[in-house]
Amino acid sequence: LFDTHGNVFEWCWDRYDAYPTGSASDYAGAASGSNRMIRGGSWAAYALYCRSASRNVGAPGICNFSMGFRLARSVE
Repeated sequence: LFDTHGNVFEWCWDRYDAYPTGSASDYAGAASGSNRMIRGGSWAAYALYCRSASRNVGAPGICNFSMGFRLARSVE
């Protein structure tokens, strides 16, 4: 979780959906729909939202100074 709190809200590949009532592991959200998950917090947000467990919904067309994304790759 190094360097993930408080920079910008991060767009995620997962679709936004309510968590299931039972236990779930690696839940990827709804099977269809356009709204995506936004996680973490931004330097422009309240401290409550500056944590990795914070989640919200956003339409893919939204763009502003407090949203971004993180590139990741596997090292072989």
